[in-house]
Amino acid sequence: MSTLHSKAAEVFLNNAEKAKWHDATFWSVRTKRDNMAKNLDEWEQLRQMASDIKRHTITHMDEYLDRFATNAENNGVTVHWAKDAREFNGTVLDILRSHGVKKMVKSKSMLTEECEMNPYLENNGIEVVETDLGERIIQLMHSKPSHIVMPAIHITQEEVGHLFEKELGSEKGNYDPTYLTYCARMSLRDEFMTAQAGMTGANFGVAETGDIVVCTNEGNADMSTSMPKLHIAAIGLEKVIPDYRSLAVFQRLLSRSGTGQPTTTFTSHFRKARPDGEMHIILVDNGRSDIIADKEHWETLKCIRCGSCMNTCPVYRRSGGYSYTYFIPGPIGINLGMLRDRYSFSDNVSACSLCCSCDNVCPAKVNLSEQIYLWRQKLESLQRAKKQKKLISEGLKYVFDRPRLYSTALKFAPIVNTLPRFLKYNGLNDWGKGRELPEFAKESFQTLWKKGKVK
Repeated sequence: MSTLHSKAAEVFLNNAEKAKWHDATFWSVRTKRDNMAKNLDEWEQLRQMASDIKRHTITHMDEYLDRFATNAENNGVTVHWAKDAREFNGTVLDILRSHGVKKMVKSKSMLTEECEMNPYLENNGIEVVETDLGERIIQLMHSKPSHIVMPAIHITQEEVGHLFEKELGSEKGNYDPTYLTYCARMSLRDEFMTAQAGMTGANFGVAETGDIVVCTNEGNADMSTSMPKLHIAAIGLEKVIPDYRSLAVFQRLLSRSGTGQPTTTFTSHFRKARPDGEMHIILVDNGRSDIIADKEHWETLKCIRCGSCMNTCPVYRRSGGYSYTYFIPGPIGINLGMLRDRYSFSDNVSACSLCCSCDNVCPAKVNLSEQIYLWRQKLESLQRAKKQKKLISEGLKYVFDRPRLYSTALKFAPIVNTLPRFLKYNGLNDWGKGRELPEFAKESFQTLWKKGKVK
């Protein structure tokens, strides 16, 4: 009855101390988010405005994309269109080769992860250096991000210290965060100076002006674009918003929701290339047009990639990002994975308690839990439903539909309390892994009610 997610989660939970730390770490970020929200009387109004803006933009996507591209080209930027990951990767490679680039520095971009750009470029002789500290740690570990905003937060400073000893030649046994940050900066400084091209993602594309807006806490996006003369920006179609008034709404929500801070340290606006440089923007579809056409799941495109749904999710916090089979974990990852390939990523659908906490914190009011519920209803038609779960559900329905049988079952339920442990905790009882079954009361509520013992 176990899914790929539950099996991976079981491995994660084997390290009880780290699992507890992981849970507490992300809950602390959720707490910071709540404190930020409480300090803004207009918080819910902002969320509704963000939802309305996204709804409007997505349903008028062609209009705003055309306006964005036209204004960007008027600014002297070369605009490219990519229908899928293959076209995107090919376009990036063509631009780099036309400039004789052998090394590119890049700031954080989930779109490039989605398109698996890094391995593609490396296989074609291009060195790619991640400059976001978290992403750099992950890259040196030859691993993948476990969170879309804090990709390496699951890694302890001792683990980072060991990694830097091996990869950067740092002092053995020195795990001081300030020192480790210094080592990373010294390493990256040379990369910025020697790279021939820089790449950024984009948090937002402003149709009114043709700007792209990048939010970072480390300034690595600015370094990636100010040192190399060639700047390539990768942006998903859904990142385009109408104007600066809209941007103001999202700027007030993004970092408050994602990291619990009023704003990121750097909010960088890129409108044109540096005086002696060149700027390219690649607008990427890669299935987004299909999502727009999906009447049940189009709202997924309202996501602004803040990661707040992961921070609050009780399943993500207690299972880790690597327990999900899609590269984006958590509630939003469940939905995006199913939209990408509903057969390959269906195991993730069970990684949800339907507590709806993700709905409550999402700054753009994406109905994440509702969409996950809809996916669950489709598992049978997709032939991805677990037979054991289906059998259990049918058995429970049979009992619940028959009041006398249900009452009899309640009457005899306390017998379970006396059963030997091996009969209660075995391979058939996935729920009992890591949990203790509650004791059944000697008398049910129904019986107590009939006897007048409760009112």
